[in-house]
Amino acid sequence: MTFGTNIHQTQQRPRKAVIPAAGSGTRLLPATKSQAKEMLLVGRKPVIQHVAEEIQGAGINKILIVTNQKKRALEDHFDPHLNHFSQLQEIDNDIEFFYTRQSHPKGLADAISKAETFVNNEPFVVCLGDSIIRSKPKSNVLESLIETYMRNQANASILFEEVALESVVKYGIAAPDFEQGLTFSIADIVEKPSVDKAPSNLAVAARYVFSPEIFDYIRQTKPGRNNEIQITDSIRLALQNQGRVFGLKLDHGEKRFDIGNYRAYFEAFFRFSLADPELGSDFREYAKKMLEL
Repeated sequence: MTFGTNIHQTQQRPRKAVIPAAGSGTRLLPATKSQAKEMLLVGRKPVIQHVAEEIQGAGINKILIVTNQKKRALEDHFDPHLNHFSQLQEIDNDIEFFYTRQSHPKGLADAISKAETFVNNEPFVVCLGDSIIRSKPKSNVLESLIETYMRNQANASILFEEVALESVVKYGIAAPDFEQGLTFSIADIVEKPSVDKAPSNLAVAARYVFSPEIFDYIRQTKPGRNNEIQITDSIRLALQNQGRVFGLKLDHGEKRFDIGNYRAYFEAFFRFSLADPELGSDFREYAKKMLEL
């Protein structure tokens, strides 16, 4: 198998993004008792703003956020009438935000299915609202994932990270086929396999690009654990129907911050605080002193 080198003229570039943000955040209680986990601060900004800025950096200006009845704060945060004091100065004025609800937690594939009308038969990006991707300077990982989708005339492209073998039970895991640098075609993908049955240690890293055909496969996907519909199983159906699915691995200097538990949250806040342009240097000195105690 060889990878394409030119963008096919009929391969449409994604212009829209979906942020699933309807999860309950129970692993971050009590911090999430009265606020969405996507609104937890990482450095100076809530998680959801980091994600929106990443999407903006990839040239996308229409964003649908999938929420639930307890997450009104997400809509308020991006309300232009509430932002006259430049809290969102990093977000361009031409970015349009839309909202829909997943009233019952039925899995990631179900949340994505709520975007079908918004997508309107176009390719689209999915960025999980509780994960921040740190790119290398002057680059954008999401832009590279879109390029992978376009270059290979794919039905889907997915971001992956290498994890410890004992951690494969937490993620969707890829069975890579042909690899070329950081990009690889996917032969199969398995949701939360046991360690002895994992086809690799390449775990889905919270970013996807889909063609609109994914909605057909979501409709065919049967509920699994906890009666939830998993997007990994929908992707697997696409592969079984000869779909072209490609993976992109995070490179050295790129990192996913999964704000799903306290250890990961503390690490993310610490890293972003150290990188703060105004206070990072002082905070680094403070951290050194505290570690010497």
